[in-house]
Amino acid sequence: MKVTEHLAKAQHLLISFEIIPPKRGASLETLDGVVAELAQFHPPFIDVTSRAAEPLSHEIGTTDKRMRKSPGTLGICVLIKHKYGIDAVPHVLCQGFTREETEDFLLELSYCGVENILALRGDELGYEKTLRDGKTRNASACELVHQIQDLKRGRYLHEQGRALDFCVGVAGYPEKHLKAVDLATDIYYTKQKADAGAEYIVTQMFFDNSTFFGYVQKCREAGITLPIIPGIKILTRKEQAGVLEKTFHCRIPEELSNSLGKAREKGEVEHIGREWAVRQVKELSAYGVPAVHFYVMLNAAPVSTVMEGLKEEGVVRY
Repeated sequence: MKVTEHLAKAQHLLISFEIIPPKRGASLETLDGVVAELAQFHPPFIDVTSRAAEPLSHEIGTTDKRMRKSPGTLGICVLIKHKYGIDAVPHVLCQGFTREETEDFLLELSYCGVENILALRGDELGYEKTLRDGKTRNASACELVHQIQDLKRGRYLHEQGRALDFCVGVAGYPEKHLKAVDLATDIYYTKQKADAGAEYIVTQMFFDNSTFFGYVQKCREAGITLPIIPGIKILTRKEQAGVLEKTFHCRIPEELSNSLGKAREKGEVEHIGREWAVRQVKELSAYGVPAVHFYVMLNAAPVSTVMEGLKEEGVVRY
């Protein structure tokens, strides 16, 4: 089922998750265990991140050595969908991939019965992928959404073909994308993605709900009517706060920062992170969001404790 169909049919708050593929050469057993633990909460869908090849070293002679450190997005999506019966949402990137590679990936996803994708520009790679034989690249998520819409009409890059049927999500940034001049500019580009054919938005993580509420209001004022799903991260270590602020440019509220600063043991930090996430989700649910999206990585244990707290509060059912 498509993400938008899940949202439309929901009778209560939906909880979805996002995981990352294991490192190159690692076993899928660990990830399978994570998915199995998440499956007990009956998520409507699980996102699977993707990453382009990265330089292993500086260019040597005429050969630029690159390798994908976390391959397997397609296989993991098949596992989630066909072993656990949960809809998978693979991330499809502009950075590091040609439009031809993107078309091939989308065709493979379609063959495997995957109906949902999240279209993203992707992280800066520090190099420009060499284009050969007339191949092209998407410069933005908006261009990627346009390519997907062409495929939905059966317009392939070099031929006509079977129309593909995808539900397309895009990212939103309540505290603006790090490359955007300001939030208004960021929302302008989000509106372009919506106009290009995006059907829902999942936000970057945030820790202050008022930031999200303000973002939704500004999106609506800009004419963006898509469902907006808030993204939540559960803090489990003190150092995460600084890393997340630096890496994802999400502000840690003073109240949360002070609580973390006073914690002396790992268990205290985990309790603070759990209670903060429960409080966030409870408030977001009261606000009327259709779903909440947890950034899990490869550790489902914090999610399990938060879900228990939400069940005790009567916010979720599973």
